[in-house]
Amino acid sequence: MTRSILFVAGLAVTCAIAVAHPYAGSMVQGHATVLQRFLDRGEEPPVEYRALRRLEANNPHFHQSAWMLAWTEYDHVNGFRYQVVDEGGSSYIRTRVLRAALEGEQKIWANREPQKASFTHENYEFDTGAAATDGLASVVVKPRRKDVLLVEGAIFVQPTDGELARIEGKLSKAPSFWTRRVDVVRRYERKGGVRVPMSIESVAHVLIAGRSTFKMTYEYQTINGQHVGDPQPHAQASAAH
Repeated sequence: MTRSILFVAGLAVTCAIAVAHPYAGSMVQGHATVLQRFLDRGEEPPVEYRALRRLEANNPHFHQSAWMLAWTEYDHVNGFRYQVVDEGGSSYIRTRVLRAALEGEQKIWANREPQKASFTHENYEFDTGAAATDGLASVVVKPRRKDVLLVEGAIFVQPTDGELARIEGKLSKAPSFWTRRVDVVRRYERKGGVRVPMSIESVAHVLIAGRSTFKMTYEYQTINGQHVGDPQPHAQASAAH
């Protein structure tokens, strides 16, 4: 039972990651000032990049956790691929949650599914929201259909130019009967002239297993052929031990 529940939690995390790739999606016309600024930024193509990712997962109920470091790359010719450079903790979580998350992202890009999560009128209804405490402006997003790739919640943008900074919400469709809810937070920054994800955190509420958490962070080496950083996997691995 323990293994089955942890696998379901891993599936939920994989679905939460699905739209964390650097893909802006198509922007559409809005009706409020801050919303208009966000939607008028225009479409950005998928970003080619190489980044070091750190993945962590924890299930307090079963006292199990794990971490993993992996180089991840995406380009238009070869698609998404990854190489694990170090890992530790529960071997089951590493296989069923962390590695499964990377494999799930690989399949999603191979099947050209990220477009299904774009911020378009076809996928979402939009409305203005209240100002956030950190100075960002919010836009309420409501999916037009139940889909594990769509998030019900809010996007937070810079009020001056509509730059996307954060997404918060829950998956509009639970990945399974056992996983009743998955809450996600994704943060973005602009590097090398394009918007890219910097971190994603998710909490899956699973029957019997309870609350399972996941976090993934990005450190970029190149973006669209431009050198932007020097991630050090060995230094991160030493800190994790």
